[in-house]
Amino acid sequence: MRDQPAISVLTLRHRIPDDWAVDPWAEVRPLIDGVDLLKGVHPEGVALSCRHWRGPAASWPLAVTNEPRRFMITEPACTAGCCGALYVTMRREGDRVIWDAWENTSDITAVPADIHFDAAQYEAELARAAADRSWEEPVDTVARLLEQTLTGSGWFERWGCVLTGVWPRRNEPDVAEEFTGPEGVDVEFQHVQAPGERACSYAHELFVTHDQPVEEQARQLAARILAGDPRKTAELREH
Repeated sequence: MRDQPAISVLTLRHRIPDDWAVDPWAEVRPLIDGVDLLKGVHPEGVALSCRHWRGPAASWPLAVTNEPRRFMITEPACTAGCCGALYVTMRREGDRVIWDAWENTSDITAVPADIHFDAAQYEAELARAAADRSWEEPVDTVARLLEQTLTGSGWFERWGCVLTGVWPRRNEPDVAEEFTGPEGVDVEFQHVQAPGERACSYAHELFVTHDQPVEEQARQLAARILAGDPRKTAELREH
C-alpha cells in the first residue's frame, strides 16, 4: 500500500488587508504548519473575509464534506477574471481532510502540493476561527454587533429597502485623521424601485469612539437607524 502524505496542521489567522477598499473586514488566512500558504503562490491575493464565517458551520468557506468541492481560496483586489485567482479542491476522506487539484490562474502559476489534515483538528480550527474575536478593534466589534442587530430587525424591509452591507471604516495608515475622517461604520442599503427601474442606494456614515463601551455604541447607532424611515437620515449615494 502506498504511504499517505504526512498530516499537516491548519491554523487560521485574521489579518486586516492592506487594501481596505476591497473589503475592510479582516481576511482569514490559512497557515499550513505555521507557514502562510497563499503568500508564496498568490501574493497579491486576499482570502475571504471573516464576514463569511458568521453563518452555520456548513456554510463556512473551508467547510468540507465527502463530496469534493472546488473553492476559490484567494482572489485579487480586482476580479479573478482580470488578474487570476487560486483554486483548490477540498474533501473529507475518513479521518482526513484533503486539499488537492490546485489551480493558479494568476501570472504566478506555482501551486502548493497536496495537503492532508487530521479531520478533527481541521474542524476544531474552523470552529475556533469562526468564534475568534481577539483580533477585533473597537470599529470591528461595533460593526459586527450593529450588523447583527440590523440584519435581524426586518426594519429595512418595512420601508421597501434592502440592507446591502455593514462595513468598518478605518483610518488609513500614516494618513492624518483630518484627511480621512474619524473611524466608524458604514451602513449601506437600497430602496427597491418598481420592476425595471434602477434602485436608489443610501448610506449611513456612523462614528466610533474609543472612550465608550462598544456594546453601548452599537445599541445607540442601531436605535438611531431604527427610529424611523432610514432614508431620511442617510446619504443618497446613487439614484
